[in-house]
Parts: sequence; structure tokens; C-alpha cells
Amino acid sequence: MTLPPSNKTILSAVQPTGQLHVGNYLGAIKNWLNLQEDNNCIFFVVDLHALTTRHVPAELRKSVQSALAVYLACGLDPDKSTLFVQSHLSAHAELSWLLSCYTMFGELSRMTQFKDKSSRNADNINTGLFSYPVLMAADILLFQTDFVPVGDDQKQHLELARDVATRFNGIYGDTFTVPAGYHTKEGARIMSLADPTRKMSKSEPSGCTFLLDSRDDIIKKFKRAVTDSGSDIIASPDKPGVTNLLNVYSSVTGKPIATAQAEFAGLGYGDFKLAVGEVVADMLAPISGEYNRIIADKAYLESVAKSGAEKAFPVARKTLSKVYKRVGLR
Repeated sequence: MTLPPSNKTILSAVQPTGQLHVGNYLGAIKNWLNLQEDNNCIFFVVDLHALTTRHVPAELRKSVQSALAVYLACGLDPDKSTLFVQSHLSAHAELSWLLSCYTMFGELSRMTQFKDKSSRNADNINTGLFSYPVLMAADILLFQTDFVPVGDDQKQHLELARDVATRFNGIYGDTFTVPAGYHTKEGARIMSLADPTRKMSKSEPSGCTFLLDSRDDIIKKFKRAVTDSGSDIIASPDKPGVTNLLNVYSSVTGKPIATAQAEFAGLGYGDFKLAVGEVVADMLAPISGEYNRIIADKAYLESVAKSGAEKAFPVARKTLSKVYKRVGLR
């Protein structure tokens, strides 16, 4: 899908658990920089979602600040976009409860992410993990969102938000905008460097390059990246490792995959992986430097979060008030 029309409301968010990685940047944040120029963009840190896993409160507070600082370091502009922290607006939790009464148990039980996370966290299968998609639906519908930049792993959650909005509208009349998905074709799904059949994830750090990694660490990780049998550097279903590295290179440089393949023709895997690692390190260097400057300025970070929440509040409250009125609450 091409860029959505201008003057639309576009919303996306990120969890503060763990560091953001190059997949987050190439698959999401990099694209947001263009979107914020001509649209009403809302980007926030979903700290309420982070509560589904056990955590240390002090570390969570630091992670929230860090995630907001990364947003800013990557180029998101608080004068162009609305940047805030989810828990600073109680409307998210309130709407989540209201929408849970219009979400079917069967719909939630079919969520593949719940099944996956439950299998990996058998000692903490809590209700919040099960109802997580309802809170995500509330995040989206609260702001009458037109478009949600979404990866393949989040399509099911967006479809649930659409279904809940349509169901509520069918019962009570036009209340919510039914959101559409938006994603780029290239760079939308960056895979693990250790296992290119799985999406890059901060839960598997061995295959993950973080935005704040040092240059040496970035180069080392790419040198260790899994490749495939044979020696041809081509994108192919039977070469997931090489395909992933070509996808990374293409996303960073803006060069088409075909151009990248021609550029690396005849090179060995070692030189190829080094070249990809170097362009990633070059891309992340200014982000890391800007992050270090911003994270040291706590007053600035607090002012961004505060002004963002104040900007988001009237929109969220208007939607919530409409929902309360529709269901018969005052």
C-alpha cells in the first residue's frame, strides 16, 4: 500500500520493555517520519501493555523514558506529532473495559500472539495477556484513527479492532472510525540475524541489533549473521538468511533489492555481511548520539510527555464521553 492520503489520523505505539531494535526502526519508525509531515500522527509508549509480564517498577519507569527518548532521537517531532505515555491518559483503560463487553471470548482465544506468549510464559498466563488485544483496540479507536501502520504479526489485532468497532457501531450507531492498516512492502518485516525464519525480536537478543548498540557490536552481530548454503547473494525463498540481509541493506540505503544483488555479485558472504553491518552502523550512529543528549535532559522529556498527553486528552475524552452516552452511562 502507498502512503495514506494526507490529513488523516495515523496511530502507532511501542512497548517500553527492552530496547528498540533495527527491525522496529526500519519496519515502523523510519516510515513514521514521512507520515508526520502531512497527517495527524499519534505515537505513544504503551506502558500499560508492558504490565502483562513481570517487571521491576523502577526499571519500567526508566524504560518508558528511554523509549520516549528513542522516539525523539529517531526524528519524531513533538511539534508535528502527538507523543505521550499511555498510562498518562486514563481513557485508554476506561475504554478497554467498555470494549471488553463487546468483544467475544472466542475472538480473543483465537489470537495467535496469546497462544505464542502463553507457551513461552507458562508460569504467568494472566488475564491481561488474554485481554491485551482489547486494550490495543481501545488505543486505536479512542482517537478515531484512520490508519494504523501494522506489520504482519499485528494484522490479527487490527482486524479485531475493526470487528469491535463495526459491532459497536451496528448496535449504537456511528461511534468509531473503522481503522485501516498501512504497511510498506520492503523493510516491513526484518528477521532475526540468528534465525532468519523468525522476526527480529528483543526477546531473542542473539539475533537482534539494538538502536543503541555500539558500532563494534553492530558489526560483530552482522558478521555472525546466519547465511545459507551456496555462495550466491540473491533473494530467494530457499535463502532466508541472505534475503533478510538484502532486505536490511535495501531498507537502509533505499536501493531496490535487484540493485543490491548486482552490487554484491561475486562477493563472498563475509564481505557481504560486513557491508550490511557498516551501513546499519552508519545509520544508527546519529540516533545514538542524539539519544544520549536527550536522555540526559529529564526536564525536556517530562515536558514532551506532559504536553503530548494534554494535546491527546480532549480527543480521547470526546470519544470516551460519546461511548458512555451511547451505552447509557453518564
